[in-house]
Amino acid sequence: MRGLQAELEIGKQKTFASALDWPGWSRSGKGETAAIEALLACADRYRPVIRLAGLAVVLPSGVDVIDRQPGNSTTSFGVPNIVHAVEREPMSVEECERQLLLLQASWRFFQEVSQSVTPEMKKGPRVGGRDRDGIFDHVINADRNYARKIGVRTSPFSPLDAEAVRAHHEAVFAVILGLRDGSLLTEKGWPVRYAMRRTAWHVHDHAWEMQDKSLG
Repeated sequence: MRGLQAELEIGKQKTFASALDWPGWSRSGKGETAAIEALLACADRYRPVIRLAGLAVVLPSGVDVIDRQPGNSTTSFGVPNIVHAVEREPMSVEECERQLLLLQASWRFFQEVSQSVTPEMKKGPRVGGRDRDGIFDHVINADRNYARKIGVRTSPFSPLDAEAVRAHHEAVFAVILGLRDGSLLTEKGWPVRYAMRRTAWHVHDHAWEMQDKSLG
């Protein structure tokens, strides 16, 4: 079995390792080795999302680095912010559909986690003072900004409005297959492979944060 194909985004303070074929499976560390080790270490945390997507849970044990790119200040702050060349290339219908299933499953996982953790979170620098509801609001509202990068604009809505959240997500999901050729719908927009990776990373990062900081 080939290793996990990973992209590295190398910043001054942090390096991100992101799995090319598994949106949201992305971790950072202080340097390449630490980032790759962190990526492999969270394989078990990523498995529930694969199951929710209805895909076979067979994951590689090693890593094949397919690209290295210099990061920027956003990378060092803790956000994967570089589009790799392979993410500008066209995706097959099958691969785009597969990654869309994983993105949809990532949101279901986030919802499940938010309903299973305590409203109060352990305090510390990782949380930044937010409790569960604050984290939930942050992730939903950030996604409106992410969606603009692929040409989807929705009016402001309350993250507590389940119907509005569902409609927003459906609007995003509806355009993804149409962008599998790597085209951009907006100036400074994101190619859809990167958009799915960045969105799913943010969803997973905060879902795992809630699990780690829950008081229960």
